[in-house]
Amino acid sequence: MSIDQLEKQIKYKFKNVNLLKEALTHSSYNLKNSRATNKNYERLEFLGDRVLGLVLAEYFFKHFPSFNEGCLNDYLQKYANQSTLAKYANKISLSIFLKIQKGDNLDNNKSILSDVVESIIGAIYLDSGLVRCKNFILNEIVQKNSFLPKPIKHPKSTLQEYCLDKYKTLPKYTMINKSGTDHLPTYIVSVSIKNIDNVSAAGTNLKNAEEAAALKLLNILRN
Repeated sequence: MSIDQLEKQIKYKFKNVNLLKEALTHSSYNLKNSRATNKNYERLEFLGDRVLGLVLAEYFFKHFPSFNEGCLNDYLQKYANQSTLAKYANKISLSIFLKIQKGDNLDNNKSILSDVVESIIGAIYLDSGLVRCKNFILNEIVQKNSFLPKPIKHPKSTLQEYCLDKYKTLPKYTMINKSGTDHLPTYIVSVSIKNIDNVSAAGTNLKNAEEAAALKLLNILRN
């Protein structure tokens, strides 16, 4: 698929198209392609992650003046997380535009797809600055009109409050195992409360595995 088609999908035309090409290149592609450069999306992902956090933090701060720090953080974690970014990646069929190692299938790899969305954010920021990048984030990725005007609870935050209230202690998270390749990892994490309950869950990164474990334990405790 052509770069022009992706630009239509993301509703942004690059002045420096090489930034977009770099944002779409996985490190595995460079290892297998002798004509490739050493550039890949990782540096742009680093930048895009920070820009995404700044844009959303500023938006929530200004538009939800009654929210305390905890509520603002819950909102940030909900909308700047892997699932939100991967959902957008699937919406624009991002996987078919990626330069990856031959044979890899990234259609369901939320971790890499979300990383590449962040790299595109970084590329747009470098290409045209914060204002255009902010517009892309709020109107294309997270769709600001969908924000609920009331506090939301993150699974880890909810479990922490529940445990403090009922057991007067914090939940304990432990990483049990990490398997898979560097770009297709699987983490297994357990969470427990005073050895009363101990459940485990898997995720494509440590944060997602902890969230899944927290939600699983909450469902058990509330039943």
